[in-house]
Amino acid sequence: MEELPLIERPLEATERADAASNRQRILAAAAKLFAERGADQVSMQDVARAAGVGMGTMYRRFGDRSGLTYALLSDRHRVFQDELLRGAPPLGPGAPPRERLHAFGRGYLAILDEMAETVASVKGNPVLDGPEQAYRTHLTMLVGEAASDVDAPYAAISLLSTFEPRVHLHMRNELGWTLERIEADWCRLADGWIGTASR
Repeated sequence: MEELPLIERPLEATERADAASNRQRILAAAAKLFAERGADQVSMQDVARAAGVGMGTMYRRFGDRSGLTYALLSDRHRVFQDELLRGAPPLGPGAPPRERLHAFGRGYLAILDEMAETVASVKGNPVLDGPEQAYRTHLTMLVGEAASDVDAPYAAISLLSTFEPRVHLHMRNELGWTLERIEADWCRLADGWIGTASR
């Protein structure tokens, strides 16, 4: 599979060591504050203060809070995509397609559970606006390998459509569903597409 495209915001291909260090401090501070308060309750000034950097650095690097959010999501998905391509099975290569489908769903839902409020706080769905095509290709490949008689591209779109942050928040916060329940039901949905094949 080709290298997966990431969520992109203008970013230098290479960074000075101090710039890279600042970026990581800012993203770590943003992740912590977003988790504690909710992304819509955190300002750029809050993040700058927690990271120990000036506002000039914040705006030069990220532009605004949406830019900061995109960068934070991009880093999280970059790690996930690397695991898909080069990680240990079942998420990475080497496991049967059904096991890889289940691992993908559980891995994506773990990210969504961690960051749904952050994603929901910005316009659109930056998680899917970026690497959606790559994830669609990945799922199409796995479904096609598991069940050759299934419309794999449609199945992939159907499975990806379940990763809607506001729906996830509704299930978690208003319905009180556990992450384990949602993961198990996503895996059942995937099994429905492939007829629980294990090829």
